[in-house]
Amino acid sequence: MFDTKNMKITNWILLALGTIGFVIDVSAQYDYGLTPINTREAYEASLIDNPNARLKDLAQEIEGIQLDIKYSTSENFTGKVIYREPRAFLRQEAASALAAVQKQLKKKGYGLKIFDAYRPYSVTIIFYELYLDTAYVASPYTGSRHNRGAAVDLTLFDLKTGVELDMGTPFDEFTEQSSPLLQDLPEEIMKNRTLLRSVMEKNGFSIYPTEWWHFDFKGWEEYDILDVPFDQLD
Repeated sequence: MFDTKNMKITNWILLALGTIGFVIDVSAQYDYGLTPINTREAYEASLIDNPNARLKDLAQEIEGIQLDIKYSTSENFTGKVIYREPRAFLRQEAASALAAVQKQLKKKGYGLKIFDAYRPYSVTIIFYELYLDTAYVASPYTGSRHNRGAAVDLTLFDLKTGVELDMGTPFDEFTEQSSPLLQDLPEEIMKNRTLLRSVMEKNGFSIYPTEWWHFDFKGWEEYDILDVPFDQLD
């Protein structure tokens, strides 16, 4: 159970789903100074002046992309299922840029595998209260680039074999070895990380300094923080 000193949990439910694990459903008062957009109606209203800010389903937008949404399984640092659906969304401009990345990689024999993209603000609160270290999880006082639909966690896979390229650590390993700034790594790992980073940066993304898998899209600051569930984005 979370420490509720800074957050009032009004509804905390763990639903057992047999071998699938648990789904965390949190309805919380926002006690970290932010008021995210948290209804379908408010989200749609926010798009009136900027329709290009709509969140796009990456599985539908990008041909050949693979999804491995870790938070829809228990295979993540929480050990729990966080998302009810294994889906990934980005703002339209970011999604278009990622589609360009996918096309460029295809020519080299590689493809993108997505671990996470848009993340509702309530999930950021969950992560923060579980882990607290903001080197690896976002502060709910500022919100995450993921909450804005302008960040994506991903890796590369070989189109012929379907095997992920070796990046040195798995996704969400919160250690120094995960830093893209680290240079003392085997040549093959450095080559793979450099390939991913270079093609992402050419298309408007910048890497996060502690996580080789995390990329922010340019202009992320301009997007609203959202706490809209996936099933309300269709």
